[in-house]
Amino acid sequence: MSKNKQGLFITFEGVEGAGKTTNIAFIADKLQEAGHEILLTREPGGTTTGEAIREILISKDLPEMHHTTELLLMFGARAEHLHRKIIPALEQGKWVLCDRFTDASYAYQGAGRGIDLNKIAQLETFVQDDLRPDYTFLFDLEADIGLARAQSRGETDRFEQQHIDFFNRVRAQYLKMAESDKARYRIINAQYDLETVQQQISSVLDDLTF
Repeated sequence: MSKNKQGLFITFEGVEGAGKTTNIAFIADKLQEAGHEILLTREPGGTTTGEAIREILISKDLPEMHHTTELLLMFGARAEHLHRKIIPALEQGKWVLCDRFTDASYAYQGAGRGIDLNKIAQLETFVQDDLRPDYTFLFDLEADIGLARAQSRGETDRFEQQHIDFFNRVRAQYLKMAESDKARYRIINAQYDLETVQQQISSVLDDLTF
């Protein structure tokens, strides 16, 4: 695929411990080597306001918030992120690489928390209009393996402290979305060592960009 004047929007999803952060940096390097201008960002966060909302969302010091509050905070941060950072970057022809996006809301607040997916879809349309990712990399592995990896890194945040059943529901929703939108999703088996995972990534990137 050749460079796109309007930029390309690529998102990265997966349960905790799937290795997204390490591999997004690997992908960014590969794309820059191919001559693409990259914006690397994340959700929730990406802007000053978004990062402040992120701190609220992951804090273990605050009282447990209502699931609706969590969802609305996610989309509040997303609206700021889109208008302040993502859309301007795409209009400049940059390739935007975003660590999590709205699919995470379907997985975590939808399947994980039990919020009606139709309500999330309404917010998606309201906040994003018709903007959707061009491609989504799903780093997939069994939830218990991912959670063990996340916990081995040290102190966990509010989401990482959820019960394993929560993450099993999250993973199942991700796989369901990937199955229903094969044109957008690229599944990376994240259970393997880093070298093997990055070989998978390189193969996918070859098909998409070179």
